[in-house]
Amino acid sequence: MTKVNREYKDRLFRLLFGTEEMKGNILQLYNALNGSHYENTADIELTTIDDIIYISMKNDVSFLFDSFLSVWEQQSSFNPNMPVRGLMYFGMLYEKYIKSNGINIYSSGLKKIPTPRYVVFYNGLADRPSVEKLKLSDAFINEDKSGEYEWTTTVYNLNKGKNDLLLENCKPLREYMELINRIRKYSMDCDIEKAVDMAVDSCIKDGILKEFLEKHKAEVCGMVLTEFDEKAFAEDMREEGLVEAIRMMMKNLSLTAEKAMEVLEIPAEEFEKFKALL
Repeated sequence: MTKVNREYKDRLFRLLFGTEEMKGNILQLYNALNGSHYENTADIELTTIDDIIYISMKNDVSFLFDSFLSVWEQQSSFNPNMPVRGLMYFGMLYEKYIKSNGINIYSSGLKKIPTPRYVVFYNGLADRPSVEKLKLSDAFINEDKSGEYEWTTTVYNLNKGKNDLLLENCKPLREYMELINRIRKYSMDCDIEKAVDMAVDSCIKDGILKEFLEKHKAEVCGMVLTEFDEKAFAEDMREEGLVEAIRMMMKNLSLTAEKAMEVLEIPAEEFEKFKALL
């Protein structure tokens, strides 16, 4: 059985936006997010946490630029716990920054540190809002509306019709999503290995991430095809098809979600799972 990692998009995102070689892509996405027009990639200092050092913790991309400490992550599954994860990431990043810059936080004077920015890029199947603000306080056992203890994650939905202007203003991100969408599309009709090859080859032919894919083709395909669980992937494709069928029945037949799922013979114990994906 061929084994492929279901989180291939995360690793691909890091290769495309989290390396010294790809600082130009980082700068394009930074400008698109912030409406800025910076041009000097040499000012970007990568600070990405690697799980070789932090066994259970890693992020996709983090960097220092313009006195901001930015962390970016890509996710194909919505996770409401990102603020607490971000708090942990930034704790490690600030610790490293303070040590490497010889900052004495025990002195009587106020020591300045880079301003944090924590962004998640979502491209999963669930129909999420265009932009979401996830707050650490939402996870507090005892409700606290004071705002005194807060950490915020901004989630951008990269799916079609959600943040088209962001994609328009960042060519690497737009083409990354085109590759992901082609992999998803082709995998509906053939095995994942063939789907990846077809998607990569068609993107190269159409000039989408052409130079990147020609240079890193084996690496990109390897990322997608590593530790793949065929059964789990098939279940993902089944879910995607059923979610679309439910949406169509709700729209065209005016059925409730529950009734549509009954017609499709979805087990009752899976109703809540599919509701979350609608």
